[in-house]
Amino acid sequence: MGDRAHLGEPRQTQPRAKGRVLFVTNVEWYFLRHYLSLARALRERGLEVTVAAAVERGQGAAVSGEGFRFVPLRMKRRSYSLPDLLRAIAELHRLYRKETPDLIHQVTIKPVICGSIASRLARAPAVLNTIPGLGYMFIGQDGKSRLRRRAAILAYRAALAGSGSLVIFQNPEDRSIFVQHRIVPPSRCRLIRGVGVDVNEFKPSADAATGGLPIVMMASRLLWSKGAGELVQATRLLKARGLRFRTVLVGEPDESNPDSLAESTLREWEKEGIAEWWGHRDDMPAVMREASVVVLPSYREGLPRVLAEAAAAGKPVVATDVPGCREVVRHGENGLLVPPRDPQATADAVARLLGDAALREEMGRRGREIVVREFSDEVVVRQTLEVYEELLGKL
Repeated sequence: MGDRAHLGEPRQTQPRAKGRVLFVTNVEWYFLRHYLSLARALRERGLEVTVAAAVERGQGAAVSGEGFRFVPLRMKRRSYSLPDLLRAIAELHRLYRKETPDLIHQVTIKPVICGSIASRLARAPAVLNTIPGLGYMFIGQDGKSRLRRRAAILAYRAALAGSGSLVIFQNPEDRSIFVQHRIVPPSRCRLIRGVGVDVNEFKPSADAATGGLPIVMMASRLLWSKGAGELVQATRLLKARGLRFRTVLVGEPDESNPDSLAESTLREWEKEGIAEWWGHRDDMPAVMREASVVVLPSYREGLPRVLAEAAAAGKPVVATDVPGCREVVRHGENGLLVPPRDPQATADAVARLLGDAALREEMGRRGREIVVREFSDEVVVRQTLEVYEELLGKL
């Protein structure tokens, strides 16, 4: 208690307004990509916002440039060895004792697990956790994946059971898993689908097919579990049928992820002429305008923002009928759902859309309506602020 009072003394000359919020994410670009709108809304309501994250793309200055104080972390995003986990807990514990925030918002697996333990040790007054998806370890069926899944469940249970934090899930299936495994009771679960899309940035545009060959686009981290291999196989099937189009992959491999595609594989696909690799892009609204059809044959998601962005841009989508994807894609309405790991079904769905411009236009129109109504920044930020009010009081 004495430490908290001493560390808080330099701030006494500044009014605390409605409180201080500390965001903790795995890497800085993730905050900029997914939580900038929420942080801006909190600031507009009089809260002081600080962001803590590891620096992966050198964008800490971009966070500061938005007017938020940025604290770089040494925490390694993909390392789950016991020594690294203990170091992360210790680092976050020191941070929480120093900052004494009124609310800590932790996002992604390592901040949630390590931060929840650290926040209890630091006796933080209010903690909010967001589970954006259960990731690779909840997909694989091999022995190593099952072992990692059991370890993750035990780690989540140790971190979250008995704490008073609220937990936001992005789809009902993930929430059910946490409840069934007695990680979090239903009373502490909140469902908010996604992180929101700026519908003023992602707008409908003319079908790119009118300017040349249609583009079938996949935009995501380039992981096998995102379905890149299935899309390439589907492309081969469609090329064999004589369909003329371009398959484009937007994104980059994640070298720290065991599920990542190798850059050499992407180069081989380019050399073969089966798929273009556009790499990482920061101008996604412009990139999305190039697409005729957006495809995400993922094995599992939290709630894929790229599908909401595509729908906001008036693009029809093809996605797998798995958690997360089916939250955005309404089969036959704004896109088509196909079984996971099924290149033939993916090829048939893409062929159907490429062959029917009127259907693409109608699905794009309906997709835009769905996103504006359910997944826009305005809607998601409002829902998230309601959870903040549960913890902090009226904002």
